[in-house]
Amino acid sequence: MAFAPSPIPSRTQYVLEAIKHDILTGGLRPGQALVETELAARFGVSKTPVREALKTLAGSGLVVMSQYKGVTVRTVDADMARAVYDVRLLLEPEAVRRAVASGAPLDAADEALRRAAGAEDPAERSLANRDFHRALYLPCGNPLLGRMLDEVRDQAALVSTVAWAAVPSWEREAAEHAEILRLAVAGDVEGAGRAVHDHIASFVERAFPRSPEPRLPQSPVNSERANSE
Repeated sequence: MAFAPSPIPSRTQYVLEAIKHDILTGGLRPGQALVETELAARFGVSKTPVREALKTLAGSGLVVMSQYKGVTVRTVDADMARAVYDVRLLLEPEAVRRAVASGAPLDAADEALRRAAGAEDPAERSLANRDFHRALYLPCGNPLLGRMLDEVRDQAALVSTVAWAAVPSWEREAAEHAEILRLAVAGDVEGAGRAVHDHIASFVERAFPRSPEPRLPQSPVNSERANSE
């Protein structure tokens, strides 16, 4: 007989959501230390729900636990962003293709798109955007594929929050979301999958462009040879 996982206690859930909101709005900066006693005093709880909330956040990739540095908000750099988005590029377009091919209803995706358009802060917009993507890929017919994509949702939201702070681009992404939804509603399996792939790839390239390969200085011999050719 299978047992459902125990629900997170309400105090832990409250602390968890509050810290997550602060991370996704930039109230807690990447690399910032998260001290249990300070957080417990702030939220008016014991250290136990704070500790459990931080463990959950570490599991979702938003914070890092270190024996030497304690708990810190995860730092976003190009390598981290590309790793997260590489997983999405490998899995999400195929999941969306399967979901569109199944003819699954897309009302939840449309509702998430509307919430994102009316969002009042980056965290609300980020959460709505994540709900939009999830509503598209979750009906793919493979629960394991859906769970794998769920595992990188928070990290993708952290990447987008950091990127938006440097290069606000949510209006462009909103237009891309609208086009993805249009193709999905039309039943265009390949078009929707391709649009999702291009959307994910273009975001990480805009936010974390690859540095050009450094040009090695030519030796005098090679320089003379090149000039003579």
